[in-house]
Amino acid sequence: MNLHDLSFDAMGCEVRVLVGEPLPGSPPAADAAERGRSFIADFEASLSRFRADSELTRLNENPRPEVSASPLLRRAVRAGLWAAERTGGLVDPTLLGAIVAAGYSRSRAGEEPVPLVDALALAPERRSARPRRTAEWRLIEVDDEAGTIRRPPGIGFDTGGSGKGLAADLLAERLRGYSRYVVDCGGDVRVGGFALQLDPFPIHARHPVDGEAAAIFYVSTGGIASSGIDTRVWRNDDGSFAHHLLDPSTGKPAWTGLIGATALGADALEAETLSKAALLSGPEKGRELLAERGGMLVDEIGGVELVGRRSLGVRSVPVTAGGGPG
Repeated sequence: MNLHDLSFDAMGCEVRVLVGEPLPGSPPAADAAERGRSFIADFEASLSRFRADSELTRLNENPRPEVSASPLLRRAVRAGLWAAERTGGLVDPTLLGAIVAAGYSRSRAGEEPVPLVDALALAPERRSARPRRTAEWRLIEVDDEAGTIRRPPGIGFDTGGSGKGLAADLLAERLRGYSRYVVDCGGDVRVGGFALQLDPFPIHARHPVDGEAAAIFYVSTGGIASSGIDTRVWRNDDGSFAHHLLDPSTGKPAWTGLIGATALGADALEAETLSKAALLSGPEKGRELLAERGGMLVDEIGGVELVGRRSLGVRSVPVTAGGGPG
């Protein structure tokens, strides 16, 4: 399999772009990958909530009910609203204030997470997350004809729940002139190209305990994504533990009995949405969410359960004192 392979850091994660042979009229694979790097840099500059000069930050700080917005920002907001609609509000893009209050006010890229086993030991009673009764995301309107976004001032929008999946999908759209391509934005993966129909690409679904592959899914088209509470878990000043996946009904970190979920989808955005919703739902409801397209659940003791579609190399890793494999 001849693929140009480029990796770089962006959006608080590692991004990897693999590009196959160009079709007639397309530039060399190396050029396409570098253009992909530039696209991701522009995506992050426009949509990062951690940048004071990003268009997303300006939207959130604008006191007017209707704000002019670029096509990229409109598409990002529309993607977040789609994810909320797809999950009945379980993946809620309007929890910006809550995530900041939980301690995620700055980028934690490169920070060492606290041991997961310590966080689990002090976490509150496990329960499935639920949507908010007041669904603020329903108050947001994207008007492509006018080039605006309308919402009541004060509603903060966060692309964190859908941004990496959308980025993978948008970059994949730019790689359609190649025999095969894979875009991995921090675990949100989009694959495509006619050559993969005959030779599917192996995607390693990482185990949240040790980061190694828990299962391998062979994907010929579409998306696959993993969500976990292990990579961004921290200890607050009061001694409590928190992570970035919130229960919309409480605005607090969700402790559902799962520490990781992997989902397949028609594209990376759907896969990201389903993986996050499955983790927030807990084992029983998460299994139902993944049943149609397939995926994987990892529980608090490190056990791995495949749902629907088959994969190879299933590997459970027990959660032990110190947070590592037993």
